[in-house]
Amino acid sequence: MLDIKHAGEHVKDAVSFHLPFGKHIDLPLIDLGTVQVFGAEIPLRLQVTKFMVLELAAAVLMILVFVPLARRLRGGRPPRGRLTNCFEAMLEFIRNEVARPAIGKHDADRFLPFLWTVFFFVLFCNLLGLIPWAGSPTGSLSVTAALAALTFVTVVGAGMRQFGPLHYWLGLVPHMDLPGAMAVVLKPMLFVIEVLGLLIRHSVLAVRLMANMFAGHLVLAVILGFIAAVADLWTILWVGVTIMSILGQVALDMLELLVAFLQAYIFTFLAALFIGMSVHQH
Repeated sequence: MLDIKHAGEHVKDAVSFHLPFGKHIDLPLIDLGTVQVFGAEIPLRLQVTKFMVLELAAAVLMILVFVPLARRLRGGRPPRGRLTNCFEAMLEFIRNEVARPAIGKHDADRFLPFLWTVFFFVLFCNLLGLIPWAGSPTGSLSVTAALAALTFVTVVGAGMRQFGPLHYWLGLVPHMDLPGAMAVVLKPMLFVIEVLGLLIRHSVLAVRLMANMFAGHLVLAVILGFIAAVADLWTILWVGVTIMSILGQVALDMLELLVAFLQAYIFTFLAALFIGMSVHQH
């Protein structure tokens, strides 16, 4: 019988990398010393996890790709090579088809560094999940929640910079001509609803990315798990299940490749849309 819980172990964070042929690499536990809390010494330790390493790998890949590209473009030299032209086309797409329509041409360029960074970080994390022994950091709520929190800070900070802290928060409530008594009752209620809506939008931003990536990789793990589930049965059945599982895995991998780009685009588009709503209130 296929153990779904065991399949889930392959798509969540861990303190080691499980490599082919039964090998694994344990990640270190870093001792940060102790801290005094109410007279008691509490040890501080940082456990390095698989997703931490993969996030660092994604950041390093971004530096290796975009620092040389930025230097070339700053020097006035055209990009050369298919890969370089591909990345430049993606950067222009985010600028022209995502940032400027959602935020406005006048304000969009100020937020392009953030949007570009978010898009490619999510994309690289998604693509790392296609490596069998690795994993997708964006399949963890802690990672997507951190990305959503950064987006929330950017959205609120952009609005407060545009209108000032007081006018930004008051501007969340649309202007309505209401009698005095009704305004006293309705406007605080609308303010609370708008603030809750702001928080919910960014919470959903984190959950939807995590759910899509986790579910996709869990399905891949379950399909491969069918091979082990029938290993002790008839040989002809095992051969048939193995062939179909591998073919299904390849087909779903192609779909996951599309999903990796699609989810990065959706996250970036929604972030740009929220920024545009913040700097252009009602």
